[in-house]
Parts: sequence; structure tokens; C-alpha cells
Amino acid sequence: MIQSLEERALNAWPALQVVLYDGWVLRFAEGYTKRANSVSPLYASGEDVEEKIRRCEHFYRRRGQDAIFKLTEASLPEGLNDILAQKGYVVDAPTSVQTVDLDNVDVASRTAHLEMELTEEWLSNQCRLGKIADQQRLIQKQILRNIVPPTCYVSIEEGGGVVSCGMGVLEGEILGIFDVVTDEQHRRRGYGIQMMLNLLWWGKRNGATTAYLAVMLDNPPALRLYEKLGFREVYQYWYRVKK
Repeated sequence: MIQSLEERALNAWPALQVVLYDGWVLRFAEGYTKRANSVSPLYASGEDVEEKIRRCEHFYRRRGQDAIFKLTEASLPEGLNDILAQKGYVVDAPTSVQTVDLDNVDVASRTAHLEMELTEEWLSNQCRLGKIADQQRLIQKQILRNIVPPTCYVSIEEGGGVVSCGMGVLEGEILGIFDVVTDEQHRRRGYGIQMMLNLLWWGKRNGATTAYLAVMLDNPPALRLYEKLGFREVYQYWYRVKK
């Protein structure tokens, strides 16, 4: 389950460049988001782990970045988390990965605007709501245009403007939900649930039986929202970064 969802998450938020190294996936996107600029130790390794860490650090150092490792309880080789801790890598952004069976959710369509292709309007609104800097917008656009599986971009309008955005990526029968954001002035008014139900509706309509998402553990409002919809944690991931 962990490896399968981690693979789907990598596909749903593709890096601009990828290096495959002895079972580890090294991702690069000019420093924009940890998701796209970290090492995912997904598969069995053959080389010495100490040497692998050094080589990963070298890869990122050449690009002016610090190495970041994205870990789960299934990361390989066993004990990698402790090894990184001993080398001065600290835990950052602990996150809950949660799933829901779509048979258990009322996913009738709500009022929203759905696009099957990335548009400049959706991107502009998502960057505005997510407070994404102008210099990062181009990188995000490149990332989104590199998504291969079917993708749905959803926006909700109120008072003549977009107040919420989100996106879903469908791979097989599994729907991933990403980048759900609502304007600060319009929160706690039901737009989050409306956004989620539209994304789940689109996924189920196109063959999804299960949905997953990732939510940081320091985000209680989002955790409560997803719990109301029936999402339950299946595992956690966290990053290891240098102090």
C-alpha cells in the first residue's frame, strides 16, 4: 500500500528532472516544494547506504540545494531514518496519508467549474490563493504540465471571484487529491467540503474506487474536514533535512 501510493504521488506531482539511483528516486525542480526536490528511498538497495547518502548530497549540492529525504516506515534500507538522524538530519513536515472508499461517500456533483486541462486562469487563482510567489509560478506550471495521468482542475466562484481551487489526478482506480486551497476570507463556509465532493465526484465518475490525499499533521482544520468525509490514515511520511 505505501509503495503503491508513494509511486502515484510521484506521478501526480512530477519533478522537472529525475535520477534513479539503486532503488532511490532523486527528484529536482529548482527547489520548488520538498515533494519535487527530495530523495524517495522506495525500493531495495544494493550499495552501501553511507556512500549512497554522500552521493545524494553531492547531486543536490551541485545544484545549490541541500539534500532532503522523504521517508515512510517502508523506506529502504531498514534503519535509514536512524542513520540520517545520526548525520544531523532532522524531522520536518510530518504528514498523514489518508484514503477513503468512494462507495462510502455521497459524491453527487456540487456547483463548481471543472477543467480537464490546465488553464492560465486556474493557475493564476491557485497561486493567488496559495500565496505562491511569481518566480515560483513558472516552475509550478511546468510541474503541472508534466502530469501524465488524467487530471481535473476545479475552482469555486463566489461574488464574482474564485474562492477555492483544487486538483485531482486519476491513476487507474485511485484518485489523488492535491493543492486544495480556499481564500482566507472565505474559510469555514463550506467551500472546502464543496471542493472535495466535486473532486471525488469527478474521480468516481471516471472509474475511481478509492481516493487518497496527504495532509500535514499541524493542520487541524484540514484534518477535521477530511475526517468528516470518511478519510482515515493509512501511513505517515516525513522529511529529513539538515539542521
